[in-house]
Amino acid sequence: MRSLSQVMTLVRKEFLLEWRQQYAFYGILLYVTSTVFVMYIAIRQPEAKIWNALFWVIQLFITVNTVAKSFLQESPGRMLYFYTLVGATEFVAAKLIYNVLLMLLMSGLSLLLYMMWLGNPLINIPFFIGMVCLGGAGLALTFTMLAAISAKAGQNAALMAIMGFPLVIIQVMILVNATQSAFLSVYQPGLTRMIVLLAGMDVLVVALSVILFPFLWKN
Repeated sequence: MRSLSQVMTLVRKEFLLEWRQQYAFYGILLYVTSTVFVMYIAIRQPEAKIWNALFWVIQLFITVNTVAKSFLQESPGRMLYFYTLVGATEFVAAKLIYNVLLMLLMSGLSLLLYMMWLGNPLINIPFFIGMVCLGGAGLALTFTMLAAISAKAGQNAALMAIMGFPLVIIQVMILVNATQSAFLSVYQPGLTRMIVLLAGMDVLVVALSVILFPFLWKN
């Protein structure tokens, strides 16, 4: 119970900091809005496959801009202060929860803007929304773990991009293939396997974060 209370307190702290530093949130919102609007001007209403692929490319860049700062903005002095208050597991769990919630919010906003300006070719909207939640959470978890490693490697953001490329490309490819079913009126073979694979990758990232972060925490 004490660990859960510490995690919830840290999550609340993250939201309070975000609320006080509203320029970061509105900066991301401006990025999402301007990106979708530029696509609207350039291609108007694309066909379903292009619509789907471009959406997940946008989600990838939104994740980088939203999640990457989670650890990179923490100064060594602040990290030392947290080290005296909470454990490594509670700290990384709070970061994971906060980044997933923030990414779900940004994914929802981007999907709304996307459908408003680029049209809505979706046939199965509830399924696509569910996949957006699953995919957004997975991308947020992956980049949170990578941001933690990069922050301990001298705040090197380039390292996060290098390490994340092979992991993220696999996730995005699976998401693009899985969400094709939302544009079809028939069942897509292998859909269940792709969803289970995505969920398994999310669980694996959480487990690796909980196991590996305490070693980074000690440094």
